Amino acid sequence: MYARILGPLFACLVFTLAARPAVALDLDVSEFKLANGLDVVVIPDHRSAVVTHMMWYRVGAADEDRGKSGIAHFLEHLMFKGTPKHPPGDFSRLVRINGGVENAFTTQDYTAYFQRIAKERLPLVMELEADRMQNLVLTNENVLPELQVVMEERRERTDNSPSALLGEQIDSVLYAAHPYGKPVIGWMSEVAKLTRDDAVNFYRAHYEPANAILVVAGDVTPDEVRALAEKYYGGIPNPFPVPARVRTPEPVPIAERRVTLRDDRAATPYWQRSYLAPAEAKAPGREALALDLLADIIGGGTQSILYQKLVVEQQIAAYAAAWYSGDSLDYGSFGFYASPTPGVDPQKLEAAVDAIIADVLTKGVTQDQLDTARTRALADSAYVLDRQESLARMFGVALATGQTVRQVLDWDKDILQVTPRDLQDAARDVLELRASVTGLLLPASKGQVAGLPGGQPVAPDTTQN
Repeated sequence: MYARILGPLFACLVFTLAARPAVALDLDVSEFKLANGLDVVVIPDHRSAVVTHMMWYRVGAADEDRGKSGIAHFLEHLMFKGTPKHPPGDFSRLVRINGGVENAFTTQDYTAYFQRIAKERLPLVMELEADRMQNLVLTNENVLPELQVVMEERRERTDNSPSALLGEQIDSVLYAAHPYGKPVIGWMSEVAKLTRDDAVNFYRAHYEPANAILVVAGDVTPDEVRALAEKYYGGIPNPFPVPARVRTPEPVPIAERRVTLRDDRAATPYWQRSYLAPAEAKAPGREALALDLLADIIGGGTQSILYQKLVVEQQIAAYAAAWYSGDSLDYGSFGFYASPTPGVDPQKLEAAVDAIIADVLTKGVTQDQLDTARTRALADSAYVLDRQESLARMFGVALATGQTVRQVLDWDKDILQVTPRDLQDAARDVLELRASVTGLLLPASKGQVAGLPGGQPVAPDTTQN
C-alpha cells in the first residue's frame, strides 16, 4: 500500500489527517523508550473499548540503494508472508477472526503497519507484530509471485493513470538530486529486477526496534501499554546498527522547468505546478503553518481565490485548487492544479493562475481571509481526530519525520499566532518559478503513441495496500 500521494488532492488529505492535532479532544499523550531503543507513544481514548496499534519503521523509498527503487514498498507486501510460528495468511486471518482490521503503507520516509481491534486483543496483535519484526521467512516461492503483484499494482495505479504519470514525471524533475525524485512504488525497470536477496537485506538492515516507533491509541493506559510492550517487544535485539539516513541534498534551484505529457487516454488537458517547499519539521518559525493556511485561502475549496476567480467569475477552469504537503523528513511541496474548460487554451489558464500568485505576493492576504482559514482548520481538526486511527497516524507521522510530541500538541496554540505577514513572507519564500516544475497533460496527437513500446506507459509514485 503505497502512499505517494497520488496527486495533490490526496496530498492535502494526508496532510490534514496526519498533521492537525485535536483542539476538541483533551489528549494526555505519554511517550517512553524501551531499553532496545523502541520508541513508544500512548494516546488514551476511552470512548470505546477499541485500540489502534501502529508500528512505524523509519525507512521508506528515499532510503533505498541506487538501482533498487520500490524495495521498501515490496518488503511491505512481503511482511505478510509469514514466520515459522505464523505461516502465510495467519497474521491477517487471526486479526480478522478476532474482529479486527489491518493494513500497511509506505511513503518516502517511513513504512507503517496497523491494526484496529478490541482492547482485549491488543496482546495478540503485539505478539504477531513482534514475531514478524524478527522472524520473517522469505523464499523464492513466496517472494517472486508477490513481485508480480507489485508490478501489476504499479500498472493499475500509475501506468494506467495519465495524471499519475504526469505527477511522477514532475517529481522526477523537481528533485534533481534528492531521492524524493523516484516514485515510492519504484520504476518498473528496477522493480522487475528485485530479488529475494534484496528483500532480505533490506529487512535485516532496517526492521529492528531501534529503528521503530510504536503508537497505541485507544482504551488503554500508559502502564498497560508499557507492560505489554516490554513483554512482546522488549526482548527483541538489534542485530545490526541502524543505517544512517544519508540523502543527497537538493541543490539550490536556478531554473524553472516544464514537463509536457501527451497521452491519448487523457480526455481533457490538465495543468499542475509544484514548488519545492520546506518540510514542516525544518521550516523556520511559523512558515509551515503559514503555508498550510495559504494553500487553503488560495485553493482550498469553492470559496477559495482560485475557485472563485477561475471557475465562477472567469469561467476558464472546470476546477482549480492548491495544496501544501510538509509531512516529510527533508522537503515538502506547494502546488496548484487546474483543468481548463472546453475551448480554453491551457496557457490562458496558466496566466490566470500566475496573476493570482503575483497578487498574493504583492498584496498578501487579508486578516478576514486568514481568520476564516484558521477557524476552518481548527474546526476540521476536531472532526479528523474523532477517528482513533487518525490520532495514531498524527503522532506516528510527526515522530517519523523529525517532529516531537510537544510540537504536535502545541499546534492549536501555534496556529493562533500566525499573521497575514507570515503568509506573505512564506509565499515570497516558496513561490519562486526557479524552484518550480510546471506540468501539462494533453491528449496525444493523432497517430502518436502514448507510453513506452508495447503499450507500457511511463511511471509515477504512490503506495498503500
